[in-house]
Amino acid sequence: MNGIIVAVVGALLCFYGIRSVHLGIMAIGFGLGWLIADLFNASFWWLLLIALIGAVSAWVVTSLIFRFASYFIGGLTGAMIGTKLAMVLQPGDKNWALSMIVALAVCVAGAFLAQKFRARALLWLTSIGGASMVLSGLGRMSDSLSFLRDPEPGWQQVTATLAWIGLSVLGWITQRHLFAEKLGIEHLAGDDKIDQSKRNGGWPAG
Repeated sequence: MNGIIVAVVGALLCFYGIRSVHLGIMAIGFGLGWLIADLFNASFWWLLLIALIGAVSAWVVTSLIFRFASYFIGGLTGAMIGTKLAMVLQPGDKNWALSMIVALAVCVAGAFLAQKFRARALLWLTSIGGASMVLSGLGRMSDSLSFLRDPEPGWQQVTATLAWIGLSVLGWITQRHLFAEKLGIEHLAGDDKIDQSKRNGGWPAG
């Protein structure tokens, strides 16, 4: 039960995240809260509470600063990816200072990419971020899959990384196929009457 919720939310973000700004923001906030709490080995109910607070907070803040929402959404997703990256790259005991530095660095990169490349960057960010949540959820469903959440050095670390990359690419391919029109992929050549909101995937123009 404690892994199913985050895996389902992660799957929505990974395979459907670019479709709806509201769904995407809440899923990103949920995942970021969950992964940060998971760094500290919190109990399931604390994980769920912090994840829900993250979801609501992300939606509220983004609504208040909608003009700069691309920065905020990209930054949140980047922080979530950075948190997962810190877990994968630091098997065993975590260095919390290094984890926060990695999360902050990817957060800033995500914000920059989201603002510069709009929906194309958010397509990758939601796919990668959603995949990290799915793996974290699967890792809590079974002891045999726990390495997907917190791998040990060696084959577990390599397998967890490859699984993350593979699922991210699958999410990217799926979203790009399902929402090609919203991304403007079908209209990039020779159409001067492109609906810019569709090319932006429905996400804020910033």
